[in-house]
Amino acid sequence: MTIPLRRDTTVLFIGDSITDAGRNRDYPDSLGSGYAAMAAGWFAATNRSHNLHFYNRGIGGNRTGDLLERWEDDCVSLEPDVVSILVGVNDVLRRYDSDDVTSLEQFTSNYRSILSRTAELGAKVIVIEPFLVPVRPEIWAWRDDLDPKLISVRQLAAEFDATLLPADGLLAAASADSEPKAWAGDGVHPTVAGHALLAQAWLAATRPAA
Repeated sequence: MTIPLRRDTTVLFIGDSITDAGRNRDYPDSLGSGYAAMAAGWFAATNRSHNLHFYNRGIGGNRTGDLLERWEDDCVSLEPDVVSILVGVNDVLRRYDSDDVTSLEQFTSNYRSILSRTAELGAKVIVIEPFLVPVRPEIWAWRDDLDPKLISVRQLAAEFDATLLPADGLLAAASADSEPKAWAGDGVHPTVAGHALLAQAWLAATRPAA
């Protein structure tokens, strides 16, 4: 299910550091240097009359709970027509680097609340899967926490009639064809090529409309 992007549509990219991608917080229109900027730039360049408004509200380190806490300020206040969400990997990582676990139940509750509040806006939603790229052996073990959360994200996307961008599978397929570090050097943060892959998939999940 592709999402139509009509003229003068407001699109919000929101999530953690992968979306943040170094955006300048002093400039509300800054899109950073990652997939959000790439997707917005390509869409604008090839659909010049559409005059879309793109915003990036990614914040490094955010988990689903952090996103929920700032939803009013960083999503609702912008009155977006399309909301693109990429969050979840930090809910996994904090278990392993800080012994700070986000249970599957809490993760699902947080994400459901985010999607419920977005549905109240009448916005279309793109849910981007959290992902891990196996650049080190221990990352395989981290999937014990990630995989149940991935299933939850997919179920929630279906429940809320959101468009699912299967980023985990996309990066796994790319990593099977070439060196995994080519796509995410640390297994979490995409390289330029990894961001480009996400941007291509995001554009494929949308289409210009009158």
